[in-house]
Amino acid sequence: MKIGVQLPEVEREVGWNELRDVAVAAEDSGLDSIWVGDHLLYRAEDGSTRGPWETWSALAGLAEATERVELGPLVAATSFHAPAMIAKKAATVDEISGGRLILGLGAGWNRTEFDAFGFPYDHRASRFEEAFTVIRTLVREGEIDFDGRFYTNREMQLVPRARPDMKILVGSNGPRMMRITLPHADMWNTWHLDYGNRASGLGDLLDLVDDACADVGRDPADVERTAAVYVQLDRGSGRMAGNSEKQASPPITGSHEEIAAELSAFAEVGLGHVQVVLDPIDAPGVEELGEIARMVR
Repeated sequence: MKIGVQLPEVEREVGWNELRDVAVAAEDSGLDSIWVGDHLLYRAEDGSTRGPWETWSALAGLAEATERVELGPLVAATSFHAPAMIAKKAATVDEISGGRLILGLGAGWNRTEFDAFGFPYDHRASRFEEAFTVIRTLVREGEIDFDGRFYTNREMQLVPRARPDMKILVGSNGPRMMRITLPHADMWNTWHLDYGNRASGLGDLLDLVDDACADVGRDPADVERTAAVYVQLDRGSGRMAGNSEKQASPPITGSHEEIAAELSAFAEVGLGHVQVVLDPIDAPGVEELGEIARMVR
């Protein structure tokens, strides 16, 4: 099982130099991947706002700053860019990284940023279905002529070509989204809030993936299962999250050995990759996580 880490998003404002340093520390510590959330603006109930840097620009810099780790958005909201532009951005970041990009895709959920930036929030699943068709076709085949309800692409060609075997990850638990994506996706992801942040809570969701694969004629073994996992180290004091609608899941805590045992349980239920949401998320924190990952292995 691969172990990656999500880089700072909204826990605090983090400049580029620190973001790069945390990513390099993750790579030097032996972690397998680094991930960047794709969000633009959060607004709390008291009216305060916060937000991270733009995802694809950050990924391009991180691709240059690192040499080995896989990297990707967790996950890119398809409504934030024209679908063909997402394919173009993905191909470019993948080239800069030397073929290390995992293309994470989702429909998005935070209405605040949709409204503030002027992106349509209606028909998100239908819009995603069309966007997903355009993106995956351009990545896999290099061209498309598409006339949909929401998007139109005439004689679109992705030049230079994307790496056709680039892994596509989808982040969704919804039955309709699974039907749309699982015929084509390489990886499936769920967030820690959606299963209680313990491997024992994943059973029903993993069954849903199996059933959805069967419904669309896909061998369930062809889809790699992944999950975000919330881990709090001794220095942690609680993570500020973007979604206040769901009750916070209890973090995995304890000694390095105890945390390693909890993470090992995710491999035992069949996950191939976990993305650790770490508290605190800084260079010393990812170095600790690297020590824990070695115990898991």
